[in-house]
Amino acid sequence: MPLARAISAVENEAPDSIAILDACFAKGGRAFRIGITGPPGAGKSTLVARIAQEYRRRGETVGVVAVDPTSPFTGGALLGDRVRMGDLAGDPGVFIRSMATRGSQGGLAVYTAQVCDVLDAAGFSRLLIETVGVGQSELEVAQTADSTAVVLVPESGDGVQAMKAGLMEIGDLFVINKSDRDGAERAAFAVRGALELRPKPADGWTPPVLLTTASEGKGVVEVVERFEEHVAHLKARGGLAGRRRRRVEQRMRDLLRAQLWDGFERRLPAAAWAQEVEALEARRTTPHAAAARLTGRFGTADTPVAARGS
Repeated sequence: MPLARAISAVENEAPDSIAILDACFAKGGRAFRIGITGPPGAGKSTLVARIAQEYRRRGETVGVVAVDPTSPFTGGALLGDRVRMGDLAGDPGVFIRSMATRGSQGGLAVYTAQVCDVLDAAGFSRLLIETVGVGQSELEVAQTADSTAVVLVPESGDGVQAMKAGLMEIGDLFVINKSDRDGAERAAFAVRGALELRPKPADGWTPPVLLTTASEGKGVVEVVERFEEHVAHLKARGGLAGRRRRRVEQRMRDLLRAQLWDGFERRLPAAAWAQEVEALEARRTTPHAAAARLTGRFGTADTPVAARGS
């Protein structure tokens, strides 16, 4: 099956998608997955295109997964990233796929990791995953990637201390892009200062802070070298295996949640659900009590819901 068709089947949950994913999972596990995240307007797409070009110069094959915001009118991806990566068109060693967020609260489509599995099985040695950089997508890309770069701009310098702790914690590299603007060095200094305050990573890696001007290709070689240095560091210390174990464990957990919910939803009478919603709306019950009653209908409420958290 052609690669594009296989990815479409996975995205659309076609009848043969599970068979495709199972076959790809068995053949995968070799590609180095790189996450690129950061706020909108930081120049992530241009940087991704330059990184892909540098990897091609090094003889690597590159798969790019660009997660675009979903159009509110069509439900499809806006495909802006693919337009900005036009310089890569026609290179048989590069495959670019734009994906819609599908309204995902975090911005990173739930199918991104599965698409990466397909590209991995297809033999691409480097996978670049670019997110829209909003909401929880930064945390999701960290779970999907082996190494993650947080891309900022000089104007970010004054707001680094106010940034979400999660964004500062997930970066393995920090890139100040558009560094030809005023304030680039100040922003880099602010990021380094913020990194001093975060707990030292268990793997002993110190995230570098790099300056780039992706539109001119400046600093891109160093970014690629640091990515390669990071994966070598992880391999030497067993960190890469640990990250990949957590990734497949999270995948299994997500699938179990989805399957259990689907089964529960199919078995639950619509009237019972409506009754609990009405009771909640009238404040005659609480969300924990309602959930306990609903799960109790199928003998699954052996532990109080409140004790497990929500």
